[in-house]
Amino acid sequence: MTTANPAKKNELQVPTYWEQAKQELMKRDRILRKLIPLFGDLYLLGRDDPFTTLTRSIIAQQISAQAANSLWETYLQVCPKSSPAEVLDVGREALMGCGLSKRKTEYILDLARHFKEDKLHVSKWAEMSDEQVIADLVQIRGISRWTAEMFLIFNLLRPNILPLDDPGLNAGISQNYFSGEPVSRIDLREVAANWEPWRTVATWYMWRSLDVKSD
Repeated sequence: MTTANPAKKNELQVPTYWEQAKQELMKRDRILRKLIPLFGDLYLLGRDDPFTTLTRSIIAQQISAQAANSLWETYLQVCPKSSPAEVLDVGREALMGCGLSKRKTEYILDLARHFKEDKLHVSKWAEMSDEQVIADLVQIRGISRWTAEMFLIFNLLRPNILPLDDPGLNAGISQNYFSGEPVSRIDLREVAANWEPWRTVATWYMWRSLDVKSD
């Protein structure tokens, strides 16, 4: 996972803290001191629309990035606005016609209902703590803690998120800090303790390091 691709109608967001975080992480972490310069001026790009961000996360669950991108493009042909009202108007059959599974279709419809019926504290998310936002989101079918954490990273641009269940983060820490050996949650937390309060930024560089190793 690298930079985020927005829906066609959304604006990209750039974290204001990125340069400060880079400098501080390079000072305190020997691995990041070598890794960060490899990516020059690249940085995380966030999406500005909450519903679209969450819908795309649901679509991407348990499939490859290539398959997710293809399915997302097909979804946008049916729901070009990617709004709750549009999704509910299009309905189950049309969504499944995009190639979405029955389960993911139900998840997206449930998400749309939560937004349309104001069951979420969307307008307050910017002021809420990370854990409060997660608690608000996981009440929706198909939204796991991992999905909520990705939302905090890519939509709210929270600087200190550590998605312990993310396979990319696990693989990045394993390869960069443990010579490819399997890592435990204790290992992950010990490494990430040195990243505070910029764990989001360090996590992004762990993802990017996998891109380099796979080239």
